[in-house]
Amino acid sequence: MSSPEERLSELGLSLPDLVRPMAAYVPTVRSGSFVYTAGQLPMVNGQLPRTGKVGAEVGTDEARELAAQCALNALAAIKAEVGELSAVTRVVKVVGFVASDPDYYDQPEVINGASELLGAVFGDKGQHARSAVGVAVLPRNAPVEVEVIVEVG
Repeated sequence: MSSPEERLSELGLSLPDLVRPMAAYVPTVRSGSFVYTAGQLPMVNGQLPRTGKVGAEVGTDEARELAAQCALNALAAIKAEVGELSAVTRVVKVVGFVASDPDYYDQPEVINGASELLGAVFGDKGQHARSAVGVAVLPRNAPVEVEVIVEVG
């Protein structure tokens, strides 16, 4: 079976540079065999490609792609912490926040972008528990933010 990095390449993706913290926190914390990422915005080359509320300025499909970018950013943070993504033995939990128009109810569909990417990269080890939460606003007016918890061996 190919490595997570090889599967990313097969998907036509590569890990971005580590997104630097925007405030007083660190990108990851390792406690025992678990690595917790800070909330990851869909930053690309230091910029948010899109801002606004999902269901108003941002459509579901675009928000889903942004959630996948958040997951890629989380993987970059995890790799920086543990060295290689092959050290991940399990994706444990994903928490997704969707800045939502008050009448928007498809938050789980948006966060599927992150979940499906993690499944494609890690296979069965990528199956995880998850929360998809609608919120009024996210930092920098981002449409979506994702946290990931993994177990490493």
